[in-house]
Amino acid sequence: NFRGEVYLVKCAIARTLTMFVKKSPQKLSIPFASVFSAIVFSTSAVEMPKVQSSMPQTTLLSFEQAIKSAQKNDPWLTGNAHKQRAVESLSVAADTLPDPKMSLGFINFPTNGFDFGQEGMTQVKIGISQQFPRGDSLSIRSQQLKIESEAFPYQRRNRAAKVAVSVGSLWLDIYQVQQSIILIEKNRSLYEQLVDGVIAHYSSSLGKARQQDIVLAHVEQTKLDDRLAQFVQLEARYTGMLSQWLADLSFNKANLSNQLPQVELLNHDLVYGDQWFQPEELISLFSSHPSVAAIDKQVYATKAGVKLAKQKYQPEWGVNASYGYRGDDPMGASRADLFSIGVTFDLPLFTKNRQDQEVQSAISQTEAVKAEKTLLLRQLLSGFSSAKARLIGLKTRQSLYASRLLPQMHDHVKTSLSAYYNDEGSFTEVVRAQIAVLNAEIDQLSLNVEEQKTSLELNYFFVGGLETDFLNSSTTSKNTDLLGEKQ
Repeated sequence: NFRGEVYLVKCAIARTLTMFVKKSPQKLSIPFASVFSAIVFSTSAVEMPKVQSSMPQTTLLSFEQAIKSAQKNDPWLTGNAHKQRAVESLSVAADTLPDPKMSLGFINFPTNGFDFGQEGMTQVKIGISQQFPRGDSLSIRSQQLKIESEAFPYQRRNRAAKVAVSVGSLWLDIYQVQQSIILIEKNRSLYEQLVDGVIAHYSSSLGKARQQDIVLAHVEQTKLDDRLAQFVQLEARYTGMLSQWLADLSFNKANLSNQLPQVELLNHDLVYGDQWFQPEELISLFSSHPSVAAIDKQVYATKAGVKLAKQKYQPEWGVNASYGYRGDDPMGASRADLFSIGVTFDLPLFTKNRQDQEVQSAISQTEAVKAEKTLLLRQLLSGFSSAKARLIGLKTRQSLYASRLLPQMHDHVKTSLSAYYNDEGSFTEVVRAQIAVLNAEIDQLSLNVEEQKTSLELNYFFVGGLETDFLNSSTTSKNTDLLGEKQ
């Protein structure tokens, strides 16, 4: 790397300078030789110790562990499971006849004496009635609720996939910030070395160093400290955002691995294929997506609602029966008790403003849900195409940084530093070159992290089925399919 190259260059200069001093000591002033030797042999500033993030270290948190812990402890998933059980219970209750109604009455008592046997119409009446809903409305309503309950597992699957993308991206954001902090802290010592070098060069009175070079060196060092503070602030921000997902880990500060996780694509050939498929060809790939499957269940439920609305064209029936007990007449002769039975039903004759409108409302609800499905498919298609284009662009930029840009920048730093120490270049150029290298290294880190975030986002579009139970804390190779993380 650049620091190693600088070290070798310094050693070569030191050997040349030593030989020159031994052969011609009278040609080189002692102050300048001492200053130059101090610059060359400041190797402690080049050999950097391993620097960790400035944030306190507490819990070692892996990429996979963060995602699985967030999925396991997501209250939304728990609440959704309770909603499913509630709807399933309602589907059972909906297919049950309403409770029969009992009635008890004292009928036709004479008000001139309240004698139970005075009048023949006086009786104690006990009745029971039962209503029968229209047509097959009970079974259709039960079926409708059952279909609605079948959407909840797909909703949980989709939620777990979204949690994986959100939490994984936050983990990668923290990783990027921490690695950026490490890069800046490693470059701080190099800036300190440049400050010491320009001061020594200025003090020797033999070089072309100026006082403004010293001021510039201190200014750039201060800017570097400010940039470091900004990254520390970002780390605290992302850590706070991630902590809400990791309640079971008592997570406060992030101590992540120094190795960037590699997210494997679930559909590598489609993403990197040269052919760009038409939207119609991609719809079949997204039809099994859990969010689409959940809307499909809603479509089926609203179609059942249309059938339910059509049942209102049929009459609602009711059956009632009663038994009336009568007392003896005033002469002591017994009277016969009375038994009654009857049927009631309504007549849906005026359907224009009631039944017809309810059916039309149910049909419109079905079409509205179908429109939501179409919109969702368009969003999936758009998101996939955008993510694919970003990933391909990231790959191109990564290749450019690794093969050309960074090596050229390191060469620029080396040549500008050599020119400055030989009084053939300006210190400003040295600082600019070093800043450009630091920015390029941070940009390259950002590209590498963005690649993994984009791969994680692309994997979301190819999540399908219910084969993974994200509430299960056990770890299997199948459970990592969504993440695509290499084992």
